[in-house]
Amino acid sequence: MKFIITFIWSFLLVTTLNYVVSSVSAVPFDFQLGAILSLAFAVLIFVISAILPDEPVVHENH
Repeated sequence: MKFIITFIWSFLLVTTLNYVVSSVSAVPFDFQLGAILSLAFAVLIFVISAILPDEPVVHENH
């Protein structure tokens, strides 16, 4: 379920960002580019979450 929600939020946020930047830059909005970038962004989020440890690091006092 977390994968589906991540894909949905990634799609919404990246497509919105793509629309705003294209409007400010006065270039045509490309929906396909936003969809592809959102998939890449979601995969990047999955990779980062797999690399980061889940447990807190225990610091020993010397």
